Amino acid sequence: MVMPSEVTPAPAARPAKPASTPGPDLPRIVPRRHVGRWLTAAVALLLFALVLNSVARNDAFQWNVVGHYFTTAAVLDGLLLSLWLTAVVMVLGFLLGTVLAMMRLSANPVLRTLGWGYVWIFRSTPLLVQLLFWFNIGALYPTLGLGIPFGPQFLTVKTVNLLGPTLTAVIGLTLHETAYAAEVVRGGILSVDSGQIEAAQALGLSRRRTLRRIVVPQAMRSVVPTAGNMLIGTLKGTSIVSVLAVHDLLYSVQLVYNQTYQVIPLLMVATLWYIAVTTVLGAGQFYVERYYARGGSRALPPTPLQRLRDHLSAVRRRLSAATAAKARPAIGGDR
Repeated sequence: MVMPSEVTPAPAARPAKPASTPGPDLPRIVPRRHVGRWLTAAVALLLFALVLNSVARNDAFQWNVVGHYFTTAAVLDGLLLSLWLTAVVMVLGFLLGTVLAMMRLSANPVLRTLGWGYVWIFRSTPLLVQLLFWFNIGALYPTLGLGIPFGPQFLTVKTVNLLGPTLTAVIGLTLHETAYAAEVVRGGILSVDSGQIEAAQALGLSRRRTLRRIVVPQAMRSVVPTAGNMLIGTLKGTSIVSVLAVHDLLYSVQLVYNQTYQVIPLLMVATLWYIAVTTVLGAGQFYVERYYARGGSRALPPTPLQRLRDHLSAVRRRLSAATAAKARPAIGGDR
């Protein structure tokens, strides 16, 4: 039995310490200073400023001449033809490329072999060689006819009269683009998980609806970035048709400086137009990629306007925190 005198008294509870309030004696959290990052940025900005200054103050560029010819009718007509060639070649190239991709993915060995052979030949031959070949196709086939095979022909036309420089450029660029578009489409289809197709079959969806509602939306995530690069490459690649005397942007500029002998300013006109158009196409590619990114990630990539708004908000928060930190010692001194 325990006697009352042997019971150890419980220690008295310690009074709780009052919560410490932030004051001037507490250390202030300072963000890590990235010295190397700021030095690298300063050197890069300095080099960019030097290059920009040399370009802006170099009289050899003749910026007044560039501004004079930038919106002339001849240059704008050449630009419109370049844009038209780009649009036609991309549309036809991806239409034929999709058919070719289906041939390469077919279970038919003949179609699969023919599709592979087409891609092999047109990817192995330089584009300039293909254009020159189609431009001189009249040496192989002087006339083209429509009629009964091994029988009489109802319509005959000379190849020289049928294939002009512009049509030759469209044919050469389209056939060349088709080979690359076929690989892009094939890669996009193969990027879709086979379990998605099996799930669609288990639900009883038709092949057409499976392709339209399941395969294509997921394949576009892989197709759009490469297709955007191909679009920009095709726009710049149209300049090669100037060797066929097609009045594209570069050929129109060449016609002008062959008369005025102002080579550098006119080349700058073409360069600035190519930069402007590719910038617009790049912005369009970003929003198309963002559209097809829905469902692929929890949060869509921010737009440039959203990034600017977030950056301004972060700067505003930093300024408010710095102002509050400066005012805090004065408040503590008053206490």
